[in-house]
Amino acid sequence: MIKRNLLLFGSVFVLIILGWFSYEKVPADAYEGMTIIPEQQKDIPLFEGLKPSRSQYVIEGDRWEDIFNFYKTELPKLGWEAQNVESALDDDDYENDWAGFHSLWRKEGFDGELRIAASYEQHDNKTKVIFDKHPIYTTTTWVEDLPNSICIYATPEEENCSEIYDSSKIKEIQSFINNAIDWAEGELPPRKKASVIDFGSLEIKIYYESEEEIYLLSEKGWKIMKPDPRFFELTNLTQ
Repeated sequence: MIKRNLLLFGSVFVLIILGWFSYEKVPADAYEGMTIIPEQQKDIPLFEGLKPSRSQYVIEGDRWEDIFNFYKTELPKLGWEAQNVESALDDDDYENDWAGFHSLWRKEGFDGELRIAASYEQHDNKTKVIFDKHPIYTTTTWVEDLPNSICIYATPEEENCSEIYDSSKIKEIQSFINNAIDWAEGELPPRKKASVIDFGSLEIKIYYESEEEIYLLSEKGWKIMKPDPRFFELTNLTQ
């Protein structure tokens, strides 16, 4: 009798544990891939009706304008300052109204920057919202003046360079360099390829490899940038 009761108790206990695990796992899966969860933040309200779905939140219908107005109104009340706010309302083309909005926010005491973006998916009649937390990056202007020409060396050892005189191309390359993110976080992984861009007033070494992030090195320090195909097209460097 005692053994039977112990067996019954053990079975019930196992069922309770399994049920609790299943209950806990559903919410955990729903928040998978999120860098920040509004429900866990006192100063980030959640628009009524939004439901977590892995890396984003969803709500039925075209609701992005309501969500946009909600956060534009409520976040400043909680101490947030808008750094950048863009929406389809800025576009006169009504056919783009589904595009939604993108916003960046900062707050004293918040370690990083808060991004909230939303768009309406017409095919499934749902509005999808992303909450994202990321570090605050800085960019330093390396090339102030636009030179008449630049010289690109395929490798640091090359003596002959490929010169570019097209001012529009030079301006684009200059923009890529200046908008690259300053890097002072420590050692960077090695890259298989290297080249040099000489702006006359500044020589910049380019370290790159396939679709990996690009590193820039000059007397001003390090920068890091995405492997944008346009950059390779402009410089004639092969990935």
